[in-house]
Amino acid sequence: MRPTSCMGWIAAVLTLLGLLLWQTAAGAQALRFQPQGARAVGQGNAFAAQADDPSAIQYNPAGLTQVEGIQSVLGTNLLGGSVKYKSPTGVDSRGDFNGSVNWPPPSNFYLSANLATVGLPLLSSVTAGIGLASPFGLNTRYPLDGPFRTAVTSAALPLLAIQPTIAYKINDQLSVGVSADIYTFASFLGEGHVEQKQVSAGTLGIPAGAPIELNGTGTGAGVTASMLYAPLRNEAGKPIVSIGLVYRSQAVLPLKGVLLVNGAKVADASTDLVLPQKFTGAVAIWPVRTSEREWKVELDVEYVGWSLNKHLDVRLSNGAAIPQPQQWKNVTVIAVGTEYKWLNPRWMPYWEIAARSGYTYTEDPVPDRTFNPGIISLPAHTLSLGVGFLCKGAGRFLGLIPCSGESALWPKGIGLDLAYQEWFYESRTVVGNLNPTVDGTYHAFVHLGTFSLRYLF
Repeated sequence: MRPTSCMGWIAAVLTLLGLLLWQTAAGAQALRFQPQGARAVGQGNAFAAQADDPSAIQYNPAGLTQVEGIQSVLGTNLLGGSVKYKSPTGVDSRGDFNGSVNWPPPSNFYLSANLATVGLPLLSSVTAGIGLASPFGLNTRYPLDGPFRTAVTSAALPLLAIQPTIAYKINDQLSVGVSADIYTFASFLGEGHVEQKQVSAGTLGIPAGAPIELNGTGTGAGVTASMLYAPLRNEAGKPIVSIGLVYRSQAVLPLKGVLLVNGAKVADASTDLVLPQKFTGAVAIWPVRTSEREWKVELDVEYVGWSLNKHLDVRLSNGAAIPQPQQWKNVTVIAVGTEYKWLNPRWMPYWEIAARSGYTYTEDPVPDRTFNPGIISLPAHTLSLGVGFLCKGAGRFLGLIPCSGESALWPKGIGLDLAYQEWFYESRTVVGNLNPTVDGTYHAFVHLGTFSLRYLF
């Protein structure tokens, strides 16, 4: 290869690798997938002060002390919608989430056990648990002949969070909890790596129209610490006022990736994917909490520290580095939710029936200069509705399955929770982006249906 041709190819690798890694990480970090349990989803994700099922692992680990015996929750989210784009010259395009329903669907699993239940009576104040969730990233794709195909045609971040958790009940009013947050990739989630694709613009020695792909994997960890304080309780000992405080630390994932052009490896690269720290304060009040009915209202306010990721430096296998400023800002997420429950009603004995609703407002952390169509980075208003059914005692789930059994292997209760969310995004006009083909006006909408199965042992 001639020296000038070689230098041109190296320049192409440096430039495209820097651009690709910047876009992929921006897409990963600016999108946080909040729905992590159907009970919380039905209340607009306002659950940190209630946190009374195993999904407390995600929303407030200290809440595990309220979860009796051994319990598990298994849930999944079916998400669809689209992103509409119009360029400054009037060219239209439309993207989706890897099909009419995002695949693979973001799912979660939580398991908790009070240690007295597993043969450690002296540790009855301690509850342990494990969670598996998908708190970051969705698949997005755009037409291969779209107006910003040289910026992105598809992106995916199938990130898995593993959350071993322990909670301790200090007294009847106060509990604390802590969990490790281990973020990694798994082969059963999509391609098992972070991935972004685009089409060459025909510059820097790469043929026009050539497919370009960057993928990579890595593992990082953080920690969550929380408390749950219930200053007021009713005669049965149940909270009527509850306050939750949660801190989730920043986590850094060292990613090692490969740049492919026309399916062939061009270079190795690495970068650090930074997930933000988060502070949550929540208050729940039960205006009604009797043996027959319960009504809860909750407000959660969350502060997400996106500004900690000030830049994203790309490290190349030849020792060179490309600095990439991010310029994201910290944002606030506000959630309001309510739940009304009928306990063992005459019209449905042995059951608990719940109706839920909620609203969430999420600010946009990404400025025009670093906006990436591979994510939905727009201010969002989310409306939520949900229902829940928990069967105990002599009841029968779906009219066929006994809800309780004498065997230790058979649950003492079976629950089904369903929720629906509609995400209404404010339109946004992007001007002055680092990639001019991205400039334009964006509209998006998302609808999400989720369900969880709950088992009480």
